[in-house]
Amino acid sequence: MIRAETAAATRQALLEAAAELLDHGGLEAVTLRAVGARAGVTRGAPYRHFPDKEHLMIAVGSQAWGELGERIGAVHRDPDLTPAAKLRALLAAFINLARRQPHLYRLMFSSPASDPTAFARAAQPTQDESLRVVAAVAGEHHARRYAALLLASADGIAGMEITGQLAGDKWQTTAEELIDTLVTMVAAQTHGSATETAGSS
Repeated sequence: MIRAETAAATRQALLEAAAELLDHGGLEAVTLRAVGARAGVTRGAPYRHFPDKEHLMIAVGSQAWGELGERIGAVHRDPDLTPAAKLRALLAAFINLARRQPHLYRLMFSSPASDPTAFARAAQPTQDESLRVVAAVAGEHHARRYAALLLASADGIAGMEITGQLAGDKWQTTAEELIDTLVTMVAAQTHGSATETAGSS
């Protein structure tokens, strides 16, 4: 048991070290040797947990998806937030992650050569939580379509921020204003659809 706990602790230390190196220097800064040195383990320790850098980065990105899902789940369960506020918080969670950790964010939306669907699988619980948040505003019938639209929009907003394209005088808006616009549009659209359905019945 102690050996298993030690191995798990070492693995987690390696993941945290890799994430820190990624944050500070991008993918180029992450090597198994550098990760081991930062984690304070022996030179061979990283190789006992990860066969190569790509498998290490898949683990880092997958863990990040899990943590994001936990944050969104907490938002969904918060009794003090309205459905619209939860939806704003959902979109903000993606954009804030991109702001704080742009290299990690790009990694999470990549397709590793050795396992192209690794992050798509890791994202499933987060997407399930997102669907629940969207459904509370858009309704179950429209949830998947609007969730895909909203998450794609949040990714686009994040990309424009990361690359500096949203700043300046051209667009004269902010990510927060765009989030508010998206939530208002979805709420109005789905409310209008519900009204039309009720009127035709």
